[in-house]
Amino acid sequence: MRRVAILGAAQTRFEACKASLAYNELVYGVVREVLDRTGVPMREIESMVTASQDAYDGKTISGMAINEVVGAYLKSEAKVAADGLQALLYGVARILSGEFDLTLVVAHCKESEGDPAAITGLMFDPFVQRPLHLDELTAAALQARRYCRKKGLTPEDVALVSVKAHRQALKNPYAQRAGTFSVSDVLASPLLADPIHELEAAPRSDGACALLLASEARARALTDRPVFIVGVGNCTDAYWTERDLAEAGALQEAARRAYAMAGIREPAREIHVAEISARYAHEELMAIEALGLHPNPVELIAEGRAEFINPSGGPLCGNPPTVSGLVRAIEAYAQLSGEAGARQIEGARTALAHGAGGICGQNQTVVILRRE
Repeated sequence: MRRVAILGAAQTRFEACKASLAYNELVYGVVREVLDRTGVPMREIESMVTASQDAYDGKTISGMAINEVVGAYLKSEAKVAADGLQALLYGVARILSGEFDLTLVVAHCKESEGDPAAITGLMFDPFVQRPLHLDELTAAALQARRYCRKKGLTPEDVALVSVKAHRQALKNPYAQRAGTFSVSDVLASPLLADPIHELEAAPRSDGACALLLASEARARALTDRPVFIVGVGNCTDAYWTERDLAEAGALQEAARRAYAMAGIREPAREIHVAEISARYAHEELMAIEALGLHPNPVELIAEGRAEFINPSGGPLCGNPPTVSGLVRAIEAYAQLSGEAGARQIEGARTALAHGAGGICGQNQTVVILRRE
């Protein structure tokens, strides 16, 4: 069976507003950096997969705005209107098909140019539920309330996630928000939607990222330290009104598929780094448990044993939608290739990247990476 490796990756610094850059300029920067890092000329890249959302970009078929800068002219290009980790899955499938040896995967988003409530409200039923003014934030608040009640968690328990994330983000030069906060600081930050406080939710972000995938043969010809994608899993849950929001069934199933493909039997022991797409603090707790990394995530964090989870700080410290999941894979790649700098987890050989989308994490993706 063919194997797929990551040759190189790049990401922007995430900021509240990148008003000086148009979408194609934003994307050009990360694509140029990937080409320079890998030494692969654009003419040799055979296919491209991009991730973006028309609603955020403010135009239909918004991927067309960046086709030239990703090198898609007269080549095979596809757009995924979902989390960037799904674009990675599509890119992996293209190489596994045997039709391509090099595929560029790119994601971009500028949250600053839209109204998050109006845009995320599009997820809900147009005739019945949209008039209720439901959006991603209010749905996440309902989930947080349900999850905390079911698990018996206090506001202080959830705030610990934010404290850890922002502390770890101090080592990440790409992070939008970082700092040494206390639990009291987190709970004193503005209440966005009860029980979610400002420091427990991802900030609005602008940014982009890119990575280059290669077949094993091409990767070995280009680098002596390939990082392979050894497991993938994806699962979509029922609509949000037809499931228990305190449970992460789709994530458990996505992880089961990825673990089986990668040959992982004890994730808590075998996963050295986990980059989790948690745009709200309670989501990280849910994911740690669903991924089998620890049965009591609050205890893990409180005891200071969760440094391997989101060493970058994660989405709580800045990552726009559609970009977040792909950045998780890039951060995992950086760890395994020894390029993570101050946030490096020593000895890491196997890493997990997680992406999520839809109402309360309706769609879940898990990718396992490993270095030789």
